[in-house]
Amino acid sequence: MALPLAVLSQLPLLAPLPQVTIEHLAQYASERTFAKREVVLHKEGAPSSLCFLLDGRLQGVDFTVDGREVGLYFVNPGDYFGEVAVIDGAPQPNYVTAVSRSRVVFIPQERVRAILFAHPRVAEALCTSLSLRLREVSAQRRILGLANPLQRVCAQLEVLMRGTGHVQIVVNIPTHQELAIMINASRETVSRVFQLLQGRGIVERQGNDLRVDNADVLRDIAAGRQQPPE
Repeated sequence: MALPLAVLSQLPLLAPLPQVTIEHLAQYASERTFAKREVVLHKEGAPSSLCFLLDGRLQGVDFTVDGREVGLYFVNPGDYFGEVAVIDGAPQPNYVTAVSRSRVVFIPQERVRAILFAHPRVAEALCTSLSLRLREVSAQRRILGLANPLQRVCAQLEVLMRGTGHVQIVVNIPTHQELAIMINASRETVSRVFQLLQGRGIVERQGNDLRVDNADVLRDIAAGRQQPPE
């Protein structure tokens, strides 16, 4: 059964495509729902589809040689993933798992690959996304190199926060467990750091978001320039 055309038309990567092209892709696209913790893409899996997240949240993860799980990036609604394997034809480089119940659209590689490169705006978006992902991975490696868990938590929040000025926001803040696997720490350690930061008035929860009330101090802690104020 073909996917409704409106579903694909609203995806940012595909929106620049001609309507007839989107209609063609919709004929071959499929949708699947994944439960929390279910694996969406397996590492070393053969390239098969370009994937889009409709609802929920996913996380790219991998494992160290001693079996520890490490979070690499998050996938939010409207984002696409699996593009690396689709582009180079090599196996999937990491796992992608659902961190909440999620709906995912799959478009077969053989139907979408040529289309992606035939349209300059889409190809540019792919290149920009891959560049951003590379920068994120570089930042993640720097964070993992910090010896102090307090610094690692603050550095991770610095990567996630958005806005300008003294007060910034981390939209849809990851859970303590999700942050823990991003920075190679225990959930309990992350919880203790948040208690410290909240107690010092540096951060505050706002529903599903986190408000950073003193972004400059958080950056200084991440860089090791100061400890949390008493």
